[in-house]
Parts: sequence; C-alpha cells; structure tokens
Amino acid sequence: MPLLSEDQIKQYNQKGYVSPIQALTKNQAQEVKEEIEFIENKWPNELKNLGRNYPHLISPILDNVVRNSNILDAVESIIGKNILACGTTLFIKEPDERGFVSFHQDAKYIGLEPHNWVTAWVAITDANENNGCMKMWPGTHKQELKYHNEKFDYNSGNLLTRGQTVENVPLEKTESVILNEGQMSLHHPRIVHGSGINKSKKRRIGFVIQSYIGTNVKQVLGKMYVQLVRGKDNFNYHQKTNKPIKTMEKKAVKIRKKAMEELSKIFYNETTQKGKY
Repeated sequence: MPLLSEDQIKQYNQKGYVSPIQALTKNQAQEVKEEIEFIENKWPNELKNLGRNYPHLISPILDNVVRNSNILDAVESIIGKNILACGTTLFIKEPDERGFVSFHQDAKYIGLEPHNWVTAWVAITDANENNGCMKMWPGTHKQELKYHNEKFDYNSGNLLTRGQTVENVPLEKTESVILNEGQMSLHHPRIVHGSGINKSKKRRIGFVIQSYIGTNVKQVLGKMYVQLVRGKDNFNYHQKTNKPIKTMEKKAVKIRKKAMEELSKIFYNETTQKGKY
C-alpha cells in the first residue's frame, strides 16, 4: 500500500521533495555500512570513481535496500505501482575533505523521459549541515530545466560527473534535508539541489537509488540496466538484471561492468571531455 500521507504528497508536489521518511532500521543501516566497508577493504578499487555506481548489483545486502518495502511503498505514492530500479550511487564524504555536490537538476543529463521518476536518498549515517547534507531549492521542479555550467572541476572536490552547476542559486531560499541514519528523502528529477563539504570528523554515507522509474519511462540517451522491484512491466524498454546471489560473484561483477560502461556513455553524451565518475 502507498505509504505517504496526504500532507507528505502535498509537500512533494509543492516543494519537489519530501523528508524525512523512515526507510531502514538502525540495524539495517549499520549492516549496509559494514557491507560497504567490507567491499572497500577486500576490493579497494571496486567502489572508487565510476565504481560508486550500481553497487547493488554486486551485493545482496545493498540490493535488499533497493527492494525495501518501506521505500517502495513511499515511491509508489508518487510514481505508481509498476516500479523499476535503474541505478544506485554511493555518495560518501570523508571527514575534513573538500567533496561537495554543486547545485544541479538530475533530469538535465540522465535521459529518462517522461519525468515519472523519483530519487531516493537514504542516509546510512546521519546527514546534517555539519557533514554536508543536501540542500533543496523548493519549487524549481515546476520550472523548465535550467542552464548548467559544465566545469569539470574535480580538483575542487566536485563529486558530479561534469561538475555541472546551476549558478547563482539563492541560498537563503534553499532548505537543508537533515536525516538520521536509516531515514530518506525523495526528490523530483527537476528540483535544483546540491550539498556542501563534510566538516565533521566522521564519514557521511548516502546510498542513493537514482532512480526509481515508472515502467513507462524510456532512456532516450542510451541503455540502462534495471530491476523490476514492484508490479509489472508491460513496456520492456530496458535491459533487466537479476538479484546478486553473493557479494562480488563473478557473473554479477561482469554485468555491473557493462552497466557502468553504458551509464558512462549517458553521463558524457555529446561531450569530448570525460571525468572520473
């Protein structure tokens, strides 16, 4: 059954995002954190750079997050009962590092149309203003896509593929999305959002399902590997993948590699430059 209340749906429709929503228990969030650290320790390069994408394809524990009923119930309230998961991304900010996410709109580069999709940002650790939580510019989802300055400014710590930036965002009009571990936010593909640096002494980990899409949504810029996580898919626009059996199984690693290669083509469509993500 759809989870969101009328007030929460009203907030999403008016502002372009809704939070906080309880997604995981503290124990589940801790399990995800330990799984990420396990992969990082045993396979040090696996989750770096482009490898931050599609981690759920190589881990049953991370795949379970994508299929979590609390999350899917909330998503169903927004996009309907037929749901595909078409990607996940780890946004990890180390303590005292310069990593930030410039203000941008997800729909600008990802090629998913129509915009019957939503991004779930799940806090694996607490996310607050001190460690670089997201900031939303409410109401911008009702507007057309804005011009993005492609800076490719990785040396400055920008965590986005092209360093794509909506300039002159009025910070006084933005709202901080503060989440406790296990909570999540849902945001519209056209809302302008970003996040600052981690000024704390602890890692800030966000597990982002980017995104849940209705089965009627096409990928107009390339190919995406998806999973049917609820309902039926009568359109079959995308390549389907299965649930991983164990962490880093060989077959799953190969599929993930293909998925990341195709995703990179989408992210860097019509540009001669290429970043590290």
